[in-house]
Amino acid sequence: MRSFRSVLYVPATNERALVKAASLACDAVILDLEDAVAPDEKARARIIARNVLEARHFGSKPVIVRVNGFAEDENSADLAEDLAAILPAEPHAVLFPKIRFANDAMRAVQAMAASVAPDAVRLWLMIETPQAVLDAAAIASLAADPDSRLTALVLGTNDLVKEMRVTATPTRLALLHALSTVLLAGRAYGLTVLDGVYGDLANAAGFEGEALQGKGLGFDGKTLIHPSQIEPANRIFAATETERAEAQAIVSAFEAPENSGRAVLVVNGQMVERLHYEQALRVLASRR
Repeated sequence: MRSFRSVLYVPATNERALVKAASLACDAVILDLEDAVAPDEKARARIIARNVLEARHFGSKPVIVRVNGFAEDENSADLAEDLAAILPAEPHAVLFPKIRFANDAMRAVQAMAASVAPDAVRLWLMIETPQAVLDAAAIASLAADPDSRLTALVLGTNDLVKEMRVTATPTRLALLHALSTVLLAGRAYGLTVLDGVYGDLANAAGFEGEALQGKGLGFDGKTLIHPSQIEPANRIFAATETERAEAQAIVSAFEAPENSGRAVLVVNGQMVERLHYEQALRVLASRR
């Protein structure tokens, strides 16, 4: 099982950052062709992203490419050119931004199909508007069809704060309903769900607090904008030694020959069921 505890955005035009990112301990990298790239730099960004992918610059680390989107204020030619440039180089996934409705998600599926994406390339979708949150279940339901390629939802919390007209606060109280709604939709269809970025680079404690909240809510990991955020994200979203020990005890108990076929056991004084066994296997499969 692949972990996405720490997923670092890197502008495709920032060649210095790309070189550095190859040696970083993040679980995955998102090459950004969208917001982080000026309009007159889009063509160069595509060339760099294609070269990075073809050179396998990041080794076995998953590389996702955020393309330009479908929104009315986007140049639709950018998206077509993005896909034509990067799909032959087989990134791990293509991340479509500004998905609002299930129809937008279907357009992303169709765009991948029309561009003849290689079988191994997955589809990731960004949820960053109130419309997308309200339509999250319908968007996530596309994953019921394996041909959709959909494997992950990514929260765009900065855009969501702007669109909801709320003030960003450390508690993220105004966002909690939206975050949980997207998580429920993702979990209903077996998707990876990633928390949004944290922008105050000088506030390490604030980042850790938000990451701990994200783990508590159920996110698989966090999207990042700076290398300094990788270590705390990896640490926080990894299973603790206590959690791993508890998981191992549950797995060992259920897999013991004398417990074959049993649905309920007592492990370390706690009643556990098959669902706890499945959770425990997931913990043990995750990265430390």
